[in-house]
Amino acid sequence: MDRATFPLRYTRQIRFPRVGIAGQSKLLAARVVLVGCGALGAGLAEILVRSGVGHLRLVDRDIVDATNLGRQATYTQRDADMGLPKAAALAEHLRSFNPEVEIEPHVADFEAATAPALLDGCQLVLDGTDNLEARYLINDLCVRAGIPWIYGACVGASGMTAVVLPGETPCLRCLFPDPPPLGTLETCESAGIIAPVAALIASLQAGEALKLLCGDTAALRRTLLQVEMWPWRLVELGGAKPTPRADCPACGQRKFEFAEGARAAKAAVLCGRNSVQLRRGNVAGSVDLNALARRLEQHFTVTHNGWVLRVCAEGLDLTLFDDGRALVSGTGDPAVARGVFDRVVGS
Repeated sequence: MDRATFPLRYTRQIRFPRVGIAGQSKLLAARVVLVGCGALGAGLAEILVRSGVGHLRLVDRDIVDATNLGRQATYTQRDADMGLPKAAALAEHLRSFNPEVEIEPHVADFEAATAPALLDGCQLVLDGTDNLEARYLINDLCVRAGIPWIYGACVGASGMTAVVLPGETPCLRCLFPDPPPLGTLETCESAGIIAPVAALIASLQAGEALKLLCGDTAALRRTLLQVEMWPWRLVELGGAKPTPRADCPACGQRKFEFAEGARAAKAAVLCGRNSVQLRRGNVAGSVDLNALARRLEQHFTVTHNGWVLRVCAEGLDLTLFDDGRALVSGTGDPAVARGVFDRVVGS
């Protein structure tokens, strides 16, 4: 294939020697899965589609609302007014500026039972999620199958990202063997987020994705990169050439608890109560409800009677127990309940 064969949209990219005609051909043949279509995911999707990644599968369980519009690229007020699923709305916008890319939206929860089919046939997985459980599940599935994936996360003015090449670089469980206790991490709902940090992390992820898809794996960054935008600070962790840990549950011991569902959140719709009970599978010991109350009461209406913590958020009532259970009242949809829980309390 020569330069004249490609659409004009890729001309400047092809002139960059590290991409060239060979790299652009590989991009057009690439099959990528993006899990999560929020601030990170929407930004990632736009860059990849404008760059000419041939097939992009979008996976997201959420709908667009007005709080997304300040930072989540491409979504519109109409999307929010209509309550469109993010995967479907994003697919429509992506097709509008590059109809040559095949966009495959899936309005679905990314969970152990369904995730393997969603990753079928892909050569790269991109993390645009907003919760740790999904990230650990991505890690298990990709390490087990030998699929590269690119981790990304941001909150407030901070973010981090890493490239995971199974068997070559540390995986997520090499870096963080277990998720932290429930409710100890800030979320975008409680700590807020500024748009530039999401755009920066998405751009860093997309840059590594283009290198990998073009076949230039020698140019990949193999460290865990941490960025603080306000005030500015940048830290790379892992040394010059980090490798998987022998004692890693996934890389070393080949234990895939998240993929097997052993560490998954459990959800049950409570009959006749318009409520969903969640049991978070990543809880180690009891939850410190007092500490959680102090963090959440800065942003929400919170009551704590010594036994349970109740939070009013996004039109729903969350009742949290110290054994890791939560009742989300006001919805019978487990995906909605999990989404609110993740945004307010954290994974």
